[in-house]
Amino acid sequence: MIRKVEQNETDLVMNIWLETNVKAHDFIERSYWEGNFELVKEMLPDSEVFVYEQNHIVQGFIGLMDQYIAGIFVKADGQSKGIGKALLNYVMESHSELSLHVYKKNIRAVEFYVREGFDVVKVQVDENTGEVELAMNWAK
Repeated sequence: MIRKVEQNETDLVMNIWLETNVKAHDFIERSYWEGNFELVKEMLPDSEVFVYEQNHIVQGFIGLMDQYIAGIFVKADGQSKGIGKALLNYVMESHSELSLHVYKKNIRAVEFYVREGFDVVKVQVDENTGEVELAMNWAK
């Protein structure tokens, strides 16, 4: 089931955020993600966050800021089981356009977004990490 995040689930989704970022971005120091933890936590109330819940356990979530996907995060043991696709499809139903940024070295994510119809519109360097990132867009 996909639903809006509840206020008491902030710590839960933030732990998924940290775990997923560290694993998916092993080319970036863990300290970068830990250093941004509180900032992202403060931004959560200003975002639309939808969780994927299975058997009363949150398996992952998607964060949106208007039409910008701040990220899709799925617990390690839930990856490659259609959860990320379900979350993405959920927001695609209510939007005519979406955009996001993804690190070029995060090959799994890049391939996922391309497979789901996103196009690379710009290649740039993330000032905070020095890593190449792709700006991607999708439209109905």
